[in-house]
Formats: sequence, C-alpha cells, structure tokens
Amino acid sequence: MTAYLNIYDEATVKPWCNSRANEKKAWQSIALLDTHVDPLQAMQDAAQFGIRYVLIGICEDIGPRANVGNGGAQDGWQAFVKRFLNQPDNQFLASDKVLLLGEVDVADLTLAASSLSNQHPRQLEQLRDLCAQLDQRVEQVLSLIFTAGLEPIVIGGGHNNCLGIIRALSKHKNNPINAINFDPHADFRDCEGRHSGNGFRYAYHEQLLNNYHIIGMHELKNNQAIIDALAAANFNYDSYQSLQVRREKTLSDACQQALQNLTDASLGVEVDLDSISLMPVSAYTNCGFSVSDAEHFVHLAASQTNSHYLHLCEAAPNQHPSGLQAGINDAGQIICALANAYLQARENVKSV
Repeated sequence: MTAYLNIYDEATVKPWCNSRANEKKAWQSIALLDTHVDPLQAMQDAAQFGIRYVLIGICEDIGPRANVGNGGAQDGWQAFVKRFLNQPDNQFLASDKVLLLGEVDVADLTLAASSLSNQHPRQLEQLRDLCAQLDQRVEQVLSLIFTAGLEPIVIGGGHNNCLGIIRALSKHKNNPINAINFDPHADFRDCEGRHSGNGFRYAYHEQLLNNYHIIGMHELKNNQAIIDALAAANFNYDSYQSLQVRREKTLSDACQQALQNLTDASLGVEVDLDSISLMPVSAYTNCGFSVSDAEHFVHLAASQTNSHYLHLCEAAPNQHPSGLQAGINDAGQIICALANAYLQARENVKSV
C-alpha cells in the first residue's frame, strides 16, 4: 500500500529551507511524517495531534505527453515546495496544521517514458499504458491520506492525475463524488487510452463522478464530441467567453451558482494552471484568467463544507518564454498563492 510513496524526512527538506533573523518561516511549523511508523498509522496519529492538510507532489509529465502535448509538468512540485516552506509563518496561515508528506514515486515510470515520442503511434500507446500505471499509484497514495482523515493538496504533473484522486475519494466515501474544475479544457476526451485530456471522462465511465462543472471552459479549445459528451452526461460549464468576453455573468456568480448544485456529494476542487494567462504550463496561453481570479475560484470552492481536496496541475516551468529559472519563480509563486487560498478558506469552515 505504501510502496509508491517517497516520504520526506528532515534531511530531504533541510536544503530547501532558509532562515532570517527574527522571522519565523513556515518550515519551522510544518510537520513531517514519522518515518519509523507505518505511514497510515503515522498520518492517523498526526490527525490526532491537529494536522488537517497534507501536501503531496507528483513529479511527472507522462500524462500531458500521452495527450500529444508538451513535457515539463514534472517540475511544478519542486517550484512550489521551496517557496511554500520559506514564506513567513504568521497568524494568517495555519502552518502548524500542514503535513509535508513527500512525493508519489514515479521514477521508474519516468525513466520508461523518457525515450518515448508521442509522435509515433506505438510509442504513444506505451505512454498511455504508463499513464494508466501512474493512475494506480496516485490512487494508492491518496487512499492512505483520505483513510487517515486528512485533506490532500496535490501538486504537480498533468491533469491525468485527477482520476487517481477521484478513485481514491469515491472509494473512501463509497459514493461517486462531485468535481468543479477551473480549466479551459473539459478533459472529457474519449476513453482512448489514458492521458491528461480524459481523466474526468474515465471517472464518469467508471461511475465515480456524480456531477462535474467546468468554470472557464474555452468554447474554441474543445471539440464537438467533447461538448456533446458533456451534454449527454448532464454536466455543465460556464465558458471563458461567457465570463470574460460577453460578460454574461461574473466569475463569482458563476462559481457560486455552480457550487449550489454540487452539495449532494463530496467535492473535489481542481485547477488546471493552463487557465491562467502567461503561466508557464503545458499549454501556454495569453488568453486566460488572472492569478487573482484563480485564487478567488479556489477560495469559493474551498469554502464549501463538502470540499475534500485541492488539485493544482499542469505547471511546466520550462515552458516559460524567459527560460526555466523564470518559470520556476513564476510557477512557485502562483502555486503557493493558490495553496494558501485553499488553506485560508478551509480554516474558516468546518469540514464534513
């Protein structure tokens, strides 16, 4: 059950931590797991001592590449974690309720995928097979977290990882779940083999998805088959054009109206960072939402009592026009802001 979890210890984290005189940093309050105890028992013990949230990374770009897209999503987690650890620890963030768990182990899958080209049909099929194996690992690790009664903030990799998270939460709750997704893409492509563009379609096909709403879906970036499939499933969306171009309703109104229809089951909060203008991501765009829009979405969704996780995916620092280092800086700052928005909102509600 724990074979695919790389747990961080103090030696792992210490090189990322900075100090400053007379200033307490988040890393000085955040918890690490006791590596001498069974991971599930250790997380359950942590929950008893007041831990509520778990940070877990997925350092892969297999899913986006299997979707015939760009690589680079393996660096999103590392861009985030150093930034998060070194932010000031003050009254506005409950760092003492956060556990830095570690990473889903994907090293062997990454190695197997490294020489594969998504431009060759047979190799593309192999990438999709590897993505399906990744699904199983994500599900196993997330099942531990949900079983321990903790809320995961899952960072890094492609949007393919939504399937493993949804599987874990749905099985833990013994019911299909709801999801709200801030994304220009519905990720509802055919079940043609696993990749970052069909995680929610597979979840629906497996009867794990009760209701699904996309905020900011781009009318011109989803094919007709996807739009028809959403309609057949009775899933809804508010398009980017309706919110930002035609201004038919505000982002706040769209989110609140959608969330009112997602109260009948556990809720997953999904953010594809492709939704944000100028964000270094797998599918870079100049025509998206602002960072503060994304933060507001997270705040509203996380303020629901039935919210159970946050998934931040598709950051690809190497896709920044100014290079990798600029991408790490921007991605780290933005992912950290979204994680903080979730943590602050959750501290203001009582989870169910």
